[in-house]
Amino acid sequence: MKYYFVGIAGFGMSALAQIARGRGDEVYGSDRNFDLGKALDLKTKFENIGIKVCPQDGSQLNSDFNAAIFSTAVEENNPEFKRAKELGIKIIHRADFLASYVNNSKTIAVSGTSGKSTVTAMIYHMMEKAGLSPSLITGGALRSLMEKGGIGNSVCGKSNWLVIEADESDGTLVKYKPYAGVILNISKDHKEISQLIDIFSTFASSSDYLFVNYDDILLRELEGEKNYFGINCPYTKVSDISLHFNGSSFILNGQNFELPLAGMHNISNFVAAASVCNKAVGISLRDMAEYIKSFKGVYRRFNIMGEKNGITVIDDFAHNPAKVQAAISAALIDVKGKLISVYQPHGFAPTRLLKNEMIESFVKSMRENDILLIPEIYYVGGTVNKDISSKDIVEAVSKKGRNAFYFEKRSDIIPAIKKMVSSGDRVIVMGARDLSLHSFATEIMEAL
Repeated sequence: MKYYFVGIAGFGMSALAQIARGRGDEVYGSDRNFDLGKALDLKTKFENIGIKVCPQDGSQLNSDFNAAIFSTAVEENNPEFKRAKELGIKIIHRADFLASYVNNSKTIAVSGTSGKSTVTAMIYHMMEKAGLSPSLITGGALRSLMEKGGIGNSVCGKSNWLVIEADESDGTLVKYKPYAGVILNISKDHKEISQLIDIFSTFASSSDYLFVNYDDILLRELEGEKNYFGINCPYTKVSDISLHFNGSSFILNGQNFELPLAGMHNISNFVAAASVCNKAVGISLRDMAEYIKSFKGVYRRFNIMGEKNGITVIDDFAHNPAKVQAAISAALIDVKGKLISVYQPHGFAPTRLLKNEMIESFVKSMRENDILLIPEIYYVGGTVNKDISSKDIVEAVSKKGRNAFYFEKRSDIIPAIKKMVSSGDRVIVMGARDLSLHSFATEIMEAL
């Protein structure tokens, strides 16, 4: 087949493009980031595996293509959307293209508001270690795959097993019919709770085996037979928990585990992954205890960049209230000084939807001497209502007694950090969508 991916640099789209290429299809793609001279390392990685990158102007589209695949982020006034329609090329939404893989494989689909990328990566890692050669499609790059020169969010395995991160943000979760469906949690993020419950209920009824988090009361109310997991679940007994900045240890159903990730949320993530690998795949807890030791985590999921002059810098993808709270909580483990949090909101609509919950999350998570620095909302382009600003969050957090500061220009944050930081402090950079955030965390590290 010959496919054209519009918005190919997006994590979800890039994973599908790689799978298609890995299965022998001819793959072309475009992205406005590449046209703007951004994410050129990703462009090179595409070209290295035979994916042809084109300018996003419709010039490379012709009637030879079997289909053009579009993500939700691509608007109908996009020149390539218009060109595909003019030529009569079949237009496929990203979720439908993914559903075709999901529904024709022995798929483990991991869903939920928070933790999807990490749990998906853990399941893939342990299945790969067990010699099962699964395929992988996920929204967060595995650091172990990146170290081998890959993009890290997709693998074309040799078996019929497929592990995917199933995203609920555009409601397309309802299209999937997996062998094992996993729901980690439900909290307000891209949609209201009532909408999410409807989506997850349909997903649950379409899964042959359903795994749900016992610790989330909303999930217990879902209809159908359920396999429960969770920190407080009677079927997954977790004890002897010891939390450290560089990892954690605990006992799960009598087996000792050493997890190379920080935070209580990552123990919860592992319990989910272990439950699925044990019951749906057949991997023993003893083998998992060995396999997980070599897990290197997911790109921008609490990545400790290093320490300089007694100051540690952390890079994290946190972008909703639950994730921000989990990231800050992990960053405060064994900290000697204050925590300086840099949070970049990821779009006007999400910021508007989550404004009150995000304010509450910062107020609840921060201590008196901690500091919050927020640049203006990240704008990816397109038609949006810009009736909210990062300044609104900063003013509300400040009124509630926390140290919060607004920056119109993100570049002004680094000089500010240099003035306020001391040995023993930690700096955490949080935010999604913006591909330059990791580089920004690196710049902070170099400036210390």
